Amino acid sequence: MEPSPGDPETTPPPVVEPRPARRRRVARLYVLSLLGIVTLALAPLACALLAGLVADLAGCALDEGSVHPCLIGGRDVGELLYTMGVLGWLTLATLPAGGLLLLVWGAVALLHLGWRGIRATRRD
Repeated sequence: MEPSPGDPETTPPPVVEPRPARRRRVARLYVLSLLGIVTLALAPLACALLAGLVADLAGCALDEGSVHPCLIGGRDVGELLYTMGVLGWLTLATLPAGGLLLLVWGAVALLHLGWRGIRATRRD
């Protein structure tokens, strides 16, 4: 009698990644998510600081009241600098949101490490 395709004898065992490869992948995921949170939280502040630096180096006026002309390399970048400078106000929303996401990230990381520790002690 021939075995059917669903028999345990004919079904290949599931492919399981080795533990170090899985740990590296999870660690990489945690690091990338942390970098993403920090980047999104600080991006508006970085834009505003960069606009101020460029305006200072070019000798241009920069404020959030109005657009001032600023010639760099023969092109007027005053409107771009103004937009980047005003984008700094978005930091009022992104910093608290980033802080909250960091708290959630830390809680998930601690729970994951704790769960791994519990599972490791059960195996021993």
